Amino acid sequence: MANLASTLCNQGRLEEAEKLEVQVMETRKTKLGADHPSTLTSISNLASTYTNQGRLEEAEKLFVQVIETLQTKLGADHPDTLTNMANLASTLWNQGRLEEAEKLFVQVMETRKTKLGAGHPDTLMSMDNLGHTWNSMDKKTEAMDLMRTCVCL
Repeated sequence: MANLASTLCNQGRLEEAEKLEVQVMETRKTKLGADHPSTLTSISNLASTYTNQGRLEEAEKLFVQVIETLQTKLGADHPDTLTNMANLASTLWNQGRLEEAEKLFVQVMETRKTKLGAGHPDTLMSMDNLGHTWNSMDKKTEAMDLMRTCVCL
């Protein structure tokens, strides 16, 4: 059902996807527990759907919940934790909360540079996200410098 929900989301059928994601999340909570990795993935998927629906405050709450649990269970530098932090940063960016988004994007980028290397695709995506954030914040020089670095890698 999770795969079907993902397909529905990709087709823009967000209400149908949401219903399935809630069902999957609730089932996983009951069968596996609230802090099981599969349950957390379901919560994160629902948060992403909320983001796509423009329900940014609801998405933010779910991302925060997932991040807090992942930091405790897997650590702050685990790839799943970093992915959810980047998703939260994007949600904050969409809310116009650029300074908060910037802080998270910097943290994710620096951790990925250390763990994965500067040329890793996830690190490059983090650099791109931060560059766009700086551009939106009118930090044009910093944005251009980071984007140039990103292209050179």
